[in-house]
Amino acid sequence: MTAIEMENLTKRYGDIVAIENIDLVVKEAEVFGFLGPNGAGKSTTIDQILGFARPTEGSVSVLSHDATMDPMAVRERIGVLPEGYELYPRLTGGEHLRFAIESKNGVDDIDALFERVGLDRSDRDRRVGEYSKGMKQRLALAMALAGDPDLLVLDEPTSGLDPTGVHRLQRIVREERSAGTTVFFSSHVLGHVEAVCDRVGIMRDGRIVAVDTIEGLRTAANVTDRIRLTLDRVPDLEFASIDGVSDVTIEGSIVELACVVPEAKAASVLRTAEAGTRILDIQTREPSLTDLFEAYTSGKSAPTATSVTEAHADAPPSQHAEPVMEGEHR
Repeated sequence: MTAIEMENLTKRYGDIVAIENIDLVVKEAEVFGFLGPNGAGKSTTIDQILGFARPTEGSVSVLSHDATMDPMAVRERIGVLPEGYELYPRLTGGEHLRFAIESKNGVDDIDALFERVGLDRSDRDRRVGEYSKGMKQRLALAMALAGDPDLLVLDEPTSGLDPTGVHRLQRIVREERSAGTTVFFSSHVLGHVEAVCDRVGIMRDGRIVAVDTIEGLRTAANVTDRIRLTLDRVPDLEFASIDGVSDVTIEGSIVELACVVPEAKAASVLRTAEAGTRILDIQTREPSLTDLFEAYTSGKSAPTATSVTEAHADAPPSQHAEPVMEGEHR
């Protein structure tokens, strides 16, 4: 089943094209990471999902409802943690959460939701104006979870959270996916996206340039693995002649090699040892999501969005609402 489907989605503001010809499918019970540099069109795309803006062309379907024609039917089934949300400082945390539950006709236990996001029960009676930034973020997450939504839209959800809060958020996201909830996860902290997402979509200049698993993005972008050898001395060896080695950097007794195929790492170790030098340390690193993001958004190696989207839209997940209190989504 499909949770979100965009077809030829385009939004223009006068002569400015915010997003153009977006085709995207997000499956049910999938954690989908949504990335892009500032100005790429992420916020405009999220606005389309939430029915906050009418597309110039194309369509967006959310949970089998047209997000433009029937936005209220969509919002009844989703929970939203928007970037730039607003809370009422004079109301207590409990009053905020009670409002969110009642607006979804939910039956959630307020204390249980507070505990789930890492707030103390005593915090429910404190005014939100006394909350720290991290506490406000946890409360906003609790409000998004109210009513057991079928789709969670989380925009910069780790903002203001300490490492413990980030870990808890990641656990909640995994729990929601296991329960059948779809999570649309937008963040600039790429390590957090990499930790929880089944697939990732990358935007550049208003277009989707890639949609795939992390491993699929690595393959398509041809971003290399790297191996770092610490030696007692650098041998007289042409490292660049080793099959699969694309780049060599030597600093003192440290040799770092970029390897376009995994076999090149083992061959590099073997050839170095055969050259009569002693290897003191070996470190390897696969391309991180940050490396991949830079590769795709630089425009140098990104494949076409269509080929990647069609190839992996049906890939199974890996094993890895309303705006808050009427706050404006930005």
